Amino acid sequence: MASVQDALNIALYDDIIDPEEYLLLYDFNKSNNINVQYKDYNNFNLASYNDDECNAFFRFQKEDIYRLQRALRIEDEIRCVNGLKITGIETLCILLKRLAYPCRYIDMMPMFARPIPQLCMITNMALNDIYNRFEHLFSNCFDQPWLSPGNMERFAAAIHSSGAALDNCWGFVDGTVRPICRPGENQRIVYNGHKRVHSLKFQSVVTPNGLIANLFGPIEGCRHDAFMLRESNLLHKLERNAVCRNGDPLCIYGDPAYPLRVHLQAPFKGNLTQAQVDYNRSMSQVRVSVEWLFRDIVENWKFVDFKKTQKIGLSAIGKIYVVCCLLTNAHTCLYGNITSRSFQLDPPALEEYFR
Repeated sequence: MASVQDALNIALYDDIIDPEEYLLLYDFNKSNNINVQYKDYNNFNLASYNDDECNAFFRFQKEDIYRLQRALRIEDEIRCVNGLKITGIETLCILLKRLAYPCRYIDMMPMFARPIPQLCMITNMALNDIYNRFEHLFSNCFDQPWLSPGNMERFAAAIHSSGAALDNCWGFVDGTVRPICRPGENQRIVYNGHKRVHSLKFQSVVTPNGLIANLFGPIEGCRHDAFMLRESNLLHKLERNAVCRNGDPLCIYGDPAYPLRVHLQAPFKGNLTQAQVDYNRSMSQVRVSVEWLFRDIVENWKFVDFKKTQKIGLSAIGKIYVVCCLLTNAHTCLYGNITSRSFQLDPPALEEYFR
């Protein structure tokens, strides 16, 4: 574009065009790209940040970022699709910085000294890599060693000792509504009448050690939790896997939107006796842990809570939420959370979870 501007300057100087024509042609040929001198900044170096800065920018302490890179199997040097080479630790930090707060790529430029197209490409590459490698931790959760029958019995004992009436409940299930930017088409499909917001929905199963064990979604915001339960095939998975070592069934607990099954319990409804009221109260007091996990996700990764950036068709908003849930589990493995401390259960080590 500089050559076009030089030609216009020459044409104006030689009286080939008048000033009005010059302004018109200059405005027509002006580049739409933001002219930001990213080369004026220093290259990214994680060693120059202290733990407090790493917690603020990336949500993990400095040494744990290196540990997370190894657990996620991010190579020390990565080649992008256009041939660009970048270190694995910078790739991870770019993703963490992007998700930690709803910042623009231009806001990240002083930290990483890279142009906007590179930051966008690196973020999407890291997002796709983590999703493709580890999404199975949610969809095939019962294949993970930390969710063995013995550990589920431990979870049930911890929940029961915390005041729950059930002695065979090892986790809690609930749906969450994630607001999105109003789409230009098919708005009614994603409109949630209960929350009065355009949204996508996810279904989560939470364990008392503070981890999200199972995650299903996204689906349209207009759908009911019972629809998500059917589409997720969760009940069939529970029938095959939620069993004590002696053969007795284990269950998860949900809110009144869920049906009553052997492996899925819900509160009593209708005219209740005092015993049923006490039962509902005891289970409600422990089931609140699933809400704590939903809060942790949006507290650590505020990018997913800024609906103006959640645009269907322009970004992979469902994939972003799944990756944020994986990173939330990684954060819990390293530091614990209010759920694990409430039930006094330690989550697995980071390397054990991502094995």
